[in-house]
Amino acid sequence: MMTEGLDAAAPSPRFLTLKDVQGELQISASQALALVRSGELRASQIGGRGQWRIERAMLEEFIADAYRRAAQRIAAGDVDG
Repeated sequence: MMTEGLDAAAPSPRFLTLKDVQGELQISASQALALVRSGELRASQIGGRGQWRIERAMLEEFIADAYRRAAQRIAAGDVDG
C-alpha cells in the first residue's frame, strides 16, 4: 500500500522554474535570470505571462558543461582561488 505524501518515489518534474534553478545551483535570482538571458542555460517562456521554464535535461546539460569548462581551465592552469 502506498502512503500519500511520500516524495521519495515521485519523479522529478520535467520543467523547473527560475526559483527551482536558483535553489538547485545555490545562486541568486538575478544570477539565474542572467544565465537564461545570456543563453548559457536554455529555457523557454511559457504561458500568457511569459514565465521562464527550464527543462531538467537542459539544467543537467548546463551543469555537465560547467564541469567540462572547469576541467579545461584547471588543465590550462587558469584557476582562481
